Amino acid sequence: MHYTRFEKARIVGARALQIAMGAPLLIKVPKSTSNPVELALLEFEKGVIPMTVKRRGKLIKGPVV
Repeated sequence: MHYTRFEKARIVGARALQIAMGAPLLIKVPKSTSNPVELALLEFEKGVIPMTVKRRGKLIKGPVV
């Protein structure tokens, strides 16, 4: 599934906020990274963020790939 840049920004931003508020990480964290946005981008690239995207009445569920 290909996401628009707006969907990607929304997913990464929402996940970064969750991480900043203390949510558990879904990947192993490299020691050099502590920025929530960078961690959310890493999770997005690995395809492990469990968020749903609604596009024109259709729900796209599951891990973001």
